[in-house]
Amino acid sequence: MSYFTIFSTMRSEVSLLTIILFLLVYDLIAGKKGESYFQPVAILLFTLHTIFNLFPAEAGEAFGGMVQYHPVMTIIKTILNVGTLIIFLQSKYIFDGNRMKHQRGEYYFLTLSTLLGMYLMISSGHFLLFFIGLEMASIPLGTLVAFNKKSKMSAEAGAKFILLSAFSSGILLFGISYLYGVTGSLYFSDVSVLLSNNPLQIMAFLFFLSGLFFKVSFVPFHLWTADVYEGAPTNVTSYLSVVSKSSAAFVLMILLFKLFGNYLYEWQTLLFWIIIVTITVGNLFALRQQNVKRFLAFSSISQAGYIALGIISGSTLGMTTVIYYIFVYLFSNLAAFGVITAIESRTRKINISDYKGLYHTNPKLSFVMMLAMFSLAGIAPFAGFMSKFFIFSAAAQQGYYLLVIIAVVNTIVSLYYYLMVVKAMFIDQNDHPVPALRTDAWNRASLVICTAAIIFVGLLGFLLDVIEKQSFGM
Repeated sequence: MSYFTIFSTMRSEVSLLTIILFLLVYDLIAGKKGESYFQPVAILLFTLHTIFNLFPAEAGEAFGGMVQYHPVMTIIKTILNVGTLIIFLQSKYIFDGNRMKHQRGEYYFLTLSTLLGMYLMISSGHFLLFFIGLEMASIPLGTLVAFNKKSKMSAEAGAKFILLSAFSSGILLFGISYLYGVTGSLYFSDVSVLLSNNPLQIMAFLFFLSGLFFKVSFVPFHLWTADVYEGAPTNVTSYLSVVSKSSAAFVLMILLFKLFGNYLYEWQTLLFWIIIVTITVGNLFALRQQNVKRFLAFSSISQAGYIALGIISGSTLGMTTVIYYIFVYLFSNLAAFGVITAIESRTRKINISDYKGLYHTNPKLSFVMMLAMFSLAGIAPFAGFMSKFFIFSAAAQQGYYLLVIIAVVNTIVSLYYYLMVVKAMFIDQNDHPVPALRTDAWNRASLVICTAAIIFVGLLGFLLDVIEKQSFGM
């Protein structure tokens, strides 16, 4: 196999690794003047990386089939790139002043390292490479969660994340070892052919999925989510909520379609009950939250249940709607986190009650947060409504009418807690509201991008056709 073929197959991984190494060297040799340009350079390079990997190549493989490439993977990685880029735009406030300005190099290096691990998970055709990618994505994330060394909550969140992540990885690895024991191979293509209804193989299948469900925050594997989201720095919380969760959902979708096709009935039955519990528990606990980051944590758990609605359909349309749903969810959630970042960085206020009367002092931030809540709730005509409509349609086409009805009822319940945030900003009175703020240019740019996407992406129905064409034959 020629080097050109390998590069074409692993184009995104090679270009991202190049950026990581360049930024590492830049951070080591840059003087005081060079440090001030670090963030613009990092954002520019990552933007070029995103554009360079925007267009799909031909399907192929490398390293004896350990790396597999399909055109739909370019769409998936582009979504992760866009989410990471927006989070970088929202991260400037962390490094303002003297408190953490010397840690910007570590932040970008760790974040991009996790993204490289996610790339490897998505492109893997072998369990060994998949597990390497999983650990590359998980271990630096634990460091990012504990990134604020002077915060006890950040340190506690980092410890919880590392311990529970290690535990879930152990369960997943235990499942992989059983799969290897009963099939004699670690290649996805071999394992998918050799799987049968052998009880030992089914047990291995369940152990493997249990470890992966932790990454997606399905109930009952969700208990770490709220504490970690609350304790981590806000930009890391948004990365966990959007990029990390999205990559885990994509990997789950790909593996269930490619690897466990012989267990279609088993994993559809398992997902059926997990979807009901995940959506319901996420909604009920979100109703009780006062901390806005814990509120969005349980919201993201509920959203994971909606994502699984597309996966359970077991069809090409289901895969298409999952990708589209995550694309919309990315902008909606990051718009909310952009507003939270702007307020927290200047006032340290993080409770929903602190947002009372926000419209009177910060009408633009209130408008963006309102659009984000409307989109997450699935209110027409915003993008979130279209994504929910498509994902409900995919499940209904496969006969999951009861599941769709339960999901619709839960969507009505979710309207209450999303609109509570809107009510606090626009209707509730506050003698001491958040003062008028002016966000930095980087964060404003991210909010403009997210707002435009929330308004217009729902109108781009042709995206489903584009994604479905790339997904066919996955």
